[in-house]
Amino acid sequence: MRENVTISYRGASYEIGRGQDFYGIWAAGAPRSHPFERWPKTPEGWYGAWSRFTAIEAPGTIIPVGQAPGLPGQAAVPASVPASVPASVPASVSAGVSAGQALGPAGQALGPAGHATGPAGQALGPAGHATCPAGQAGQALGPIGRATGPADLGTAPAASAGIRGVIAAVLLAVGVACGVAGLFPGYIGGASLAQEPAELWPHAIYFAAWTASALLILPGGTRLRAGALLGIGTSIVTFGLFFADAGTAIAGGAHLIGAGLVLGLAGWLACAAGSAAAFGLRPAGAPGRPAGNEIGPLLALTLAALGAAVAFAPSWDSYTLRASDGLTQSLTAGNAFANPALVIAGDVAVMVALVAVVVAAALWRPVLQGAALLAGAIIPMAAQAISALVALGEATTPALFGIPSAQAAQAGLTISSGVTPAFWIYCAFIVALVVLCVRMLMPPRSAALDATPLATSTLS
Repeated sequence: MRENVTISYRGASYEIGRGQDFYGIWAAGAPRSHPFERWPKTPEGWYGAWSRFTAIEAPGTIIPVGQAPGLPGQAAVPASVPASVPASVPASVSAGVSAGQALGPAGQALGPAGHATGPAGQALGPAGHATCPAGQAGQALGPIGRATGPADLGTAPAASAGIRGVIAAVLLAVGVACGVAGLFPGYIGGASLAQEPAELWPHAIYFAAWTASALLILPGGTRLRAGALLGIGTSIVTFGLFFADAGTAIAGGAHLIGAGLVLGLAGWLACAAGSAAAFGLRPAGAPGRPAGNEIGPLLALTLAALGAAVAFAPSWDSYTLRASDGLTQSLTAGNAFANPALVIAGDVAVMVALVAVVVAAALWRPVLQGAALLAGAIIPMAAQAISALVALGEATTPALFGIPSAQAAQAGLTISSGVTPAFWIYCAFIVALVVLCVRMLMPPRSAALDATPLATSTLS
């Protein structure tokens, strides 16, 4: 398929430009129909593409080729975009730079008359705020474009976003604190999670993921988006797990609900709210249409997620009972569909959420943000495998099968535990997801590192 592509900048290993409806990065010398990363053709998309390009290209090797891409629907103008976008330039102004506007001495985009402009070409007033086009000099535009009074001139949008980022991180911290506090009181039926290592480990892993999300959100910038997606992926998948726990208690009677379960549910809610709040602070990515060379990874991730979801349902625990007279009996436990209806609903929600989040992560652009979302989905599912392995080291009592200890001792009954083949199949799919996630974090190697850069900037 022939596609009109304009290459705007070229480095030693990569090129950046635009197609019909996207901005993209290509390996130097690679076919123009197969960008290895693409972004929507918007100012935010160009800013994301340029940030990614300067991050993976060798410093000092980027040179302009022809003209820089303009805003959608506008003709491009000669570019003065530097080899990297200054860190001090706000995202809104950097988006204007991506339209091919010249940079002023302070890193602001210059309009036709040399005046610093905002994202829509408005003159910038004090502190870099966009002023009203009707000549209301010095009045900054508020969040929805209304002119604000002089008292608002010192309040930068970045400061507001920073405060909201702190609030999101605090919500995550509160959620983690509630979850940790919930490890010690009774969870279901009086027993606490801290008393059961097989239950303690997965919850501790969930809280570690949310803690990492909060730490990524606090500094802001590109890390904020990765932290938000990590937290969202973890929250979506763990919803079904916490729902199944609540369903177990409800099915057995409200008296089984312990303070630990209540704190755990409150912790999940706070962490989910914090992740969602952070997600709305930095609009820089979204699922996109995969290119031809992206179909393979998409299929691989989808198949691995489907395999893990299917293998999550069967019994994982295997027990062998041996009596002193040589008689043996083998039993399995843990089938997701051999539970009360509410527990089944929670387990099904986990399986559906895993597949949905993995597919969304595979389609997400930029790819690095998709990897963060994918990691958020993998972590709680890997925690389930760790829980099963921890349970293997715990002693199995006859009471688990309704056999009194005295009767088991009289019969010389011994019990050995193991895992079923379904567990190992599940682990194989989780490992495949981990490998694919790591692969998303690695920029592809150029197919023509030593090749001469193409002389033509536009190919059809």
